[in-house]
Amino acid sequence: MRILYVNKFFDLHGGAEVYVHRLIKKQIAAGHEVHVFSTQSQKNQPSLDAARFVKRFDYSRSEGALRDAHKAVAFLWNREAKRAMTETLRDLRPDVIHLHNIYHHLSTSILAPIRQSRIPCVQTLHDYKLACPNYKMFTEGSVCERCKGRNYFESVVHQCLFPSTAANMLAAVEMGMTKLAQSYERTVKIFIAPSQFLADKMVAWGEPSSKFEVIPNPVDIPEVSASRDGNFLLAVGRLSIEKGFDTLIRAAARVPDVRIKIAGIGPEESRLKQLVKTLNAKNIEFVGFLRHDDLGEMRRRAMGLVVPSVWYENAPLAVLEALADGLPVIASRIGGLPELVEDGNNGFLFDAQSPEALAIAMKRFVTGDGCNPSAMAASSRHRAKERYTWSMHMAALEALYCRVQR
Repeated sequence: MRILYVNKFFDLHGGAEVYVHRLIKKQIAAGHEVHVFSTQSQKNQPSLDAARFVKRFDYSRSEGALRDAHKAVAFLWNREAKRAMTETLRDLRPDVIHLHNIYHHLSTSILAPIRQSRIPCVQTLHDYKLACPNYKMFTEGSVCERCKGRNYFESVVHQCLFPSTAANMLAAVEMGMTKLAQSYERTVKIFIAPSQFLADKMVAWGEPSSKFEVIPNPVDIPEVSASRDGNFLLAVGRLSIEKGFDTLIRAAARVPDVRIKIAGIGPEESRLKQLVKTLNAKNIEFVGFLRHDDLGEMRRRAMGLVVPSVWYENAPLAVLEALADGLPVIASRIGGLPELVEDGNNGFLFDAQSPEALAIAMKRFVTGDGCNPSAMAASSRHRAKERYTWSMHMAALEALYCRVQR
């Protein structure tokens, strides 16, 4: 089968890109012919399709009035991307097109030639951008659904995406245009949701339920379970507000005998470290950014993983990797996390933004109060093998590809 993957980045920019690269390698190994359409960057991974990639715009800074105006137009309708997509489809004639994240950098302009080609198209949703300008549905320190009912101007009022009012206005206009034209809905045959929560949320915001299929994200399963001999709990993630590290630090201050290591960097790092000092939480250690192998080594020594997120997490790779290693997970009861963690079975769930509840859960786990951590570890690994293997994921995708071609 000839497959065309479309994603706005082709470096290892984030979780979506890590998944796309792994998927491509496994699809090629399975005998498929895989091609890519993306944007140009010196950080991109090698690709035989790189000559087809289009210019990537930097929306993080102003570059002068004329240049910013040009970027604003491309944000709404990227003519170069549309032209390049038309040529790509004409030259390659793939059997199926698999979209991932295209917004802002490629824009919905590429959907028009896809519709005209009549080539079956599916899309994996890595966030909530299909329904909301704010792809995280998180602003001002908490989850946000103010834009529900197409009230997209709320994203301007609350400065949801950018520090600039004009930039937020542009995002609201782009969302309004996309929904008015039903650009995605008329192009994509099936939307793939990695969690039932995401699918349900999209339907609640007005998307057609018949166009959604839940296919859980996959993870590689190590041959051997984690040793879990490090006598510490591990938290992993970008040090940003939505990840809830405030809650974790405040909880840690309540249980000083529970050691916790935080792996990651981000914009909240200085403030979080100051909070540790203020609360005298000496049981917290920041270990910074760790490369994948180093992080894996630390994770396999941890007693368990703590996920204190306060936003609608979808299906985070950090949790899947912990399950695959055989780590119990202590996670917020929010978003798609309860689909991965069964309270009392392979970990504990606690109310998001509640340091008290998290402190109780961590203390219970570390002391074995009313739980068996070893049994939880075994349950985590069993869950990963039962639901989240790459072989299951690949089979589900290939069945979907065949179905949309009929």
